[in-house]
Amino acid sequence: MRYSGLFLPTLKDVPSEAEVISHQYMLRAGMIRKLASGIYSFLPVGLRALRKVENAIREEMNRAGAQEVFLPSIQPAELWQETGRWDRMGDELLRFKDRHQRDFCYGPTHEEVITDLVRREVRSYRDLPLNLYQIQTKFRDEIRPRFGLMRGREFCMKDAYSFDRDEEAAEKSYWIMFEAYKRIFTRMGLDFRPVEAETGNIGGAFSHEFMVLADSGEDSIVFCTSCDYAANVEKAEVRPVAGRPRPPQGEPGADLKLVETRGKRTVEEVTNYLGVDPSQLIKTLIYRTEKGDYAVLVRGDREANEYKIQKVLDVDAVSLAGPDEVKELAGVPAGYVGPVGMSLPILADEGIRSMGDAVVGANAEDHHYLHFDPVRDLKDARFADLRVAVAGDPCPRCGEKMEERRGIEVGHVFMLGTKYSEALRATYLDPDGKERPVWMGCYGIGVGRTLAAAIEQNHDENGICFPFPIAPFTVILTALNPKDAKIRTIAEGLYTALQQKGVEVLLDDRDERPGKKFKDADLVGIPLRVTIGPRQLKEGRVEVKLRREADGTTVPVEGALDHILALLEDHGQT
Repeated sequence: MRYSGLFLPTLKDVPSEAEVISHQYMLRAGMIRKLASGIYSFLPVGLRALRKVENAIREEMNRAGAQEVFLPSIQPAELWQETGRWDRMGDELLRFKDRHQRDFCYGPTHEEVITDLVRREVRSYRDLPLNLYQIQTKFRDEIRPRFGLMRGREFCMKDAYSFDRDEEAAEKSYWIMFEAYKRIFTRMGLDFRPVEAETGNIGGAFSHEFMVLADSGEDSIVFCTSCDYAANVEKAEVRPVAGRPRPPQGEPGADLKLVETRGKRTVEEVTNYLGVDPSQLIKTLIYRTEKGDYAVLVRGDREANEYKIQKVLDVDAVSLAGPDEVKELAGVPAGYVGPVGMSLPILADEGIRSMGDAVVGANAEDHHYLHFDPVRDLKDARFADLRVAVAGDPCPRCGEKMEERRGIEVGHVFMLGTKYSEALRATYLDPDGKERPVWMGCYGIGVGRTLAAAIEQNHDENGICFPFPIAPFTVILTALNPKDAKIRTIAEGLYTALQQKGVEVLLDDRDERPGKKFKDADLVGIPLRVTIGPRQLKEGRVEVKLRREADGTTVPVEGALDHILALLEDHGQT
């Protein structure tokens, strides 16, 4: 491709609407343009990179035995009503009526549609296993679209669905997809972690998220460097962490002591006033659920994990009581609530079980208790892992310390089980002629989101630093003065030779200043730049520079092609 004929409208300044790096650079590099809130057009260079992501996904899905289909984006309400999601999905589901006043939605996902297809076509155990996937546009009416492609309303997604005879076969399909996902993101040159995750609105027995590690990530993950355990902080298991040592076996601890803490409500205020570490304080939080209200105890230096609380209580949702609700339920202002004399059922984090000399609210305004002993003073409490995991916590698998990083979710795999097949009556006849529900798995990748995440992970102050596998072009030939016959001849010769070798090359043949050409090449992020300019040609050489490196190397003109091809081979581009 010649730059002079390429539709590539770059921008010098950062658009005011762009908050994160990927959004800024994709707009500035002429990859995307905004049509409406959360809806973007892909321009040629952006689409080339998007297609690279799609191709890596498609090839690995095919390799794993999945078959590509293309399903309707417009879905009838009846299917969603069968599963109950027509009402549960809320305002994110874009609903509308056709000319006959029939209800439809623009598909945010395709569990209902694919299960309907399978229930109509699969009859026997001989038709299974089956894995179908598509790469298609989805729409979710986000209340606050932001961050460009990271959280848009219309987006490109790969979704796959496996169908099996039983749980054992379904788990086998799940792990085949898990390994395929690892190959996909490795092929793209991304630093990622698969992590244990909550199943969320999709549902199912268990799931894993695939996180691209980036400081700008919305999610926090913890992972062990000694084994392969990793999880997002919502899901991560936490081994009990010891607080202040308990008294020796058989030795009684000090009696509860009531102390005045007038005006001191927060963990910081109370511990500073009493001269103790936050790890010696136990917070008492009140949560409201459809099954009733609960007092939840966690150590003062830890955060309660609402996902874990919700799971332990087996409820659909939990909400932290506000100050007025706390006063109504506990009879004292927030900050002074404690477990002694608590009328609500108590759910306690495992981390406080070993605390032998703790501080707790006294259930009396402006007062706390000292010397609280959970074993002695906490009766009828239910203990569970209820806190958010953090760096330094012991790995639940091997005990070594875990690390914490920010991550961007780009893929999610779910073991659905029979949730959708039972709701939609997708069954098959087993070898004995008995009707059984199909077991399902669901596997998604945000295609545009993956591209944006790659930029969040691969950039510098000058622009994008694309990994070779997903770059829109592999090489850019920068002719500094294309009107010069010698420069033009050498540039054209290398351009033709590289194309003949199957290299995706962009020839910058514009009549622009060298600084403009270099800035545009860095902004767009093409991995390898070859500069043909008068200064190097005086010595019969051209400059070859990797985008990620500060300095280039000059090589003889006659050996430039071989040098470029060798570099590409070193980076897996043969």
